[in-house]
Amino acid sequence: MATMKDVAREAGVSLSTVSYALNGTRPISTATRAKVERAAEKLGFRPNALARGLASAKSGVLALVLPPEGGFTATMAGFVRGARESAADEGFSLVIWPFAPDDHQRVHDLVHQRLADGVIVMEVYLDDQRIDALEESGVPFAMIGRTRELANRAWVDTDFAASVDEAVGLLADLGHTHVAFLSHSERSYQLQYGPSVRAVDGFADSTRRRAIVGQVVFAEDSAGDGRRALGAILDADPATTGIVAMNEFAAIGAVAELGRRHLSVPGDLSIIGVVTSPQVSLLTVPELTRLSIPAEEMGRAAVAELIDAMAAKPRRDRPRLFPCVYEPGGSMGPATTPPLTTTRKGTTC
Repeated sequence: MATMKDVAREAGVSLSTVSYALNGTRPISTATRAKVERAAEKLGFRPNALARGLASAKSGVLALVLPPEGGFTATMAGFVRGARESAADEGFSLVIWPFAPDDHQRVHDLVHQRLADGVIVMEVYLDDQRIDALEESGVPFAMIGRTRELANRAWVDTDFAASVDEAVGLLADLGHTHVAFLSHSERSYQLQYGPSVRAVDGFADSTRRRAIVGQVVFAEDSAGDGRRALGAILDADPATTGIVAMNEFAAIGAVAELGRRHLSVPGDLSIIGVVTSPQVSLLTVPELTRLSIPAEEMGRAAVAELIDAMAAKPRRDRPRLFPCVYEPGGSMGPATTPPLTTTRKGTTC
């Protein structure tokens, strides 16, 4: 049985163009529509009647798709709060659909039950089957995050490369020449989770440009694995004096492990968090210096993108990439003698 992807290949257009042409959710030129219809007829493709009905059937609901694993963090709450307030201003209710990237079929099924007029997807992977399912269904959607392919897709995202570069620059200005990046799990990078890939790649570029010795250490999102990661960082490069942490829970464990080793922050080792919430930053002593994500602002911006997509009037005059915001704490200071080359309180570390 032919699919929309088959029609797109036959017509030589994108999957989204096929969806818009057949479902009528956005204006398509007469020539392009005719090309798509000829390809569909040739392949014997018939669009689902329910998908066609989505353009006119209204539920008054917007859905926010986020993964169920990992817990409901303070940062995630900020996204939800901003999206909920903006949706209410537009006359919609916001519901949560807790679906992981491999739950694309369930997302597809709910869309075809007409349970939402539009969908926002969070925690996006570079190749995300949830997005493909939404695009094929013809329902309007927007992303908090972004896929590898962006043509005709509505999105907002954190500027991970710029934020990591700012963090590395702040450490470099304080004389740090050996810096580690504490990332999310290695699995998230291998699966091409957008934030992990863009941040790790950005760190590599930033340290290379500044001739800084850099290393990347992956950790699970837990304080316990943060303790292990700190040990791995110092074992791999004893000259490390600075850490950029984009894993806030692991950062808590790293600070605790430094205390266990009788090393001080920032006296022996400086830490700056990236995409870190103020609430979590207050859990360490000293409070983490951080670059915080503007979660509520991004949640509102995602709803604005979705509303425009639903009206088939995409705007490109608003910001789509959001830098993190610097917030001073007490965890960053000038580079000193690397911790493993000093003796503190009678203990060689």
